[in-house]
Amino acid sequence: MDTLLLKNMCPAGRQSIVCFSLSFLIFTTSFFSGSFLGYSGELWMLTYWGPAFYFCLLNIILRYCYEGFTYDVSIRSAFLGATFATGLHLSTFDNGWRVFGLYTMVLSFFHFSEFLAVALTNPRTLTIDSFILNHSVQYGVAAVTSWVEWAVEYFFFPNMKTMYWLSAIGVIICIHGEILRKSAMYTAKTNFNHTVQFVKRADHKLVTHGVYSICRHPSYVGWFYWSIGTQVTLLNPVCVIIYTLASWTFFRERVYAEELTLLSFFGHQYAEYQKAVGTGLPFIKGYVPENTEQELKDEHWSY
Repeated sequence: MDTLLLKNMCPAGRQSIVCFSLSFLIFTTSFFSGSFLGYSGELWMLTYWGPAFYFCLLNIILRYCYEGFTYDVSIRSAFLGATFATGLHLSTFDNGWRVFGLYTMVLSFFHFSEFLAVALTNPRTLTIDSFILNHSVQYGVAAVTSWVEWAVEYFFFPNMKTMYWLSAIGVIICIHGEILRKSAMYTAKTNFNHTVQFVKRADHKLVTHGVYSICRHPSYVGWFYWSIGTQVTLLNPVCVIIYTLASWTFFRERVYAEELTLLSFFGHQYAEYQKAVGTGLPFIKGYVPENTEQELKDEHWSY
């Protein structure tokens, strides 16, 4: 990461990088120690029990050194760093665990990068929720469902999880989704927020340049394709369909809710922008004259 960006980043952002990197280094060293030291009974314990012990020890150190928000940031970043290292280790397996390892890396990095992006572009809105680990009950259920499908299919049809070329395509989709979403956050900066805003701030401006000149909701488009890409990575045919339908339904309502407020904020300026640029999401119009009767659910006003 650029030195200037690190210098301008808020303390919580720098703390998250340190803890993520430290945890990743510890776990990677433990997992791959056998590769250059050779395997033995003692090293087996180092490889598989060591990480759990080290994480507990790291947690004790962090708890002793920090408290409150700083501790919460530190332990979550350390957990995500450990998870990323675990995924890296699994990705070296020559069976279905490889695709689960790739998925684990994609998932853990997404949540860490969400916090880091907010810390870099809009630190005044930074909270523990910026990791979006507690996004919603539905998000958690969707994640567990994908794990269950992978496990069932791996158990009964192990060869089904060895189409590594297709899993690699899923990773590429996830990477492109990540880049688009983070580009949107970086372009919008303080105008980006994880929650739909009810009140227009004095510095709230309509962003129409950069990736916003390509589509009106690049952060949602990025997340939409990232979520589908995770299931392609896992080689989960059922969840690919479920995630596509569920994500499309969620973003259809979320975009409608957000555009309702944007039109109240910017009026004619946003209406003209709507005419010139599409939402970027397939078959989703947003809040436009020909689509103003759509029902809204309360959860689509946040996250």
